[in-house]
Formats: sequence, C-alpha cells, structure tokens
Amino acid sequence: MGVTLIVGGARSGKSSKALELARPYAERVWFIATGQARDAEMTERIARHRDERPASWITLEAPIDVAGALERVTDDHCLIVDCMTLWVSNCLEVMTGAEIERLAADLAASAARRRGLTIVVSNEVGSGVVPVSPLARSYIDVLGRVNAIWSDVADSMLLMVAGRALEFPARSKHEPA
Repeated sequence: MGVTLIVGGARSGKSSKALELARPYAERVWFIATGQARDAEMTERIARHRDERPASWITLEAPIDVAGALERVTDDHCLIVDCMTLWVSNCLEVMTGAEIERLAADLAASAARRRGLTIVVSNEVGSGVVPVSPLARSYIDVLGRVNAIWSDVADSMLLMVAGRALEFPARSKHEPA
C-alpha cells in the first residue's frame, strides 16, 4: 500500500486528513499517538483527537517508542502515526539529534516494508522565523531532517494549508534527496 506523509502548519488539517484517508479501512486501523498529556491544555487536545477517531480503531500510546508500537501493528492494516512533531520533541529530551534521525530512518524503512497503508503526520516548521534559542533551532533542524527521511520513503506526500491538501508527486528513484 505504501507510505503517505502529511505535513503542514499547526491547525492546518493534517490529522483530519489522516483520519479521512484511513476511514475506508473501517475497523482495520491502528493509531500510534505520540502526544503526552503534560498539562490541562494538552490533555484536552488529546481527548478531542481521541473523540474524532472511531472507537473500533486500536490506539497505541508511544511518546518515544514508536518502533515498539510499530512491531505490534498488524502488517496489512492501515496505520496512522500522529505525529512526528511531538515524537521528535519527546526524543530530544533523551537522545541526540543524530540518534533521532537514525531511529527515524529505521522507522521509515520499516513502514515502507509494510503491506498496509501507513499515514504519517508531521508539522512543517521550517517556513518560519529562525528561533533565537539553540534548543528551538536544534528542534527545527532535527524535525526538518526527520520529515525529509519520511519523504524519501513516501509514495505520496500532502501539504496541508488551511484545511486543503496540495499533493506532491512521488519522488523518482533517480531524483536526489
């Protein structure tokens, strides 16, 4: 089935588009959630996202261990990973950028080998102002490279802007990354 990467800004419709793409798979959908409820606002966001998903979908909470969660997913079912943005943030607390990128490459390769559709959600954060903080700059750099890693294996890529999707053609195997 392949990998679909959905990128865009905050509140651009990425998660809604992922749900839309997965709905035809009915009860054969797994959802790997990377968010952590560290405060009341995030708790509310997670609850809202959870309420948008059909109860029959299987949800795995994996703030860092997406690889372990991926091993549990039925190979021919649809999988949504939402999202790389929070995953990179979580990982930066315990890993270096290089370690995160290696792990992302392994995850992307595993996803590309799956028989079922894999939908990966991530924010596009490289279009804004360069932050003054070294940690924020590192985060943007690592997330940008992680997005490029997923883009390399993606059969399709969507850029979400204000709830509308712009589809990018698949990268030719001969086109440089």
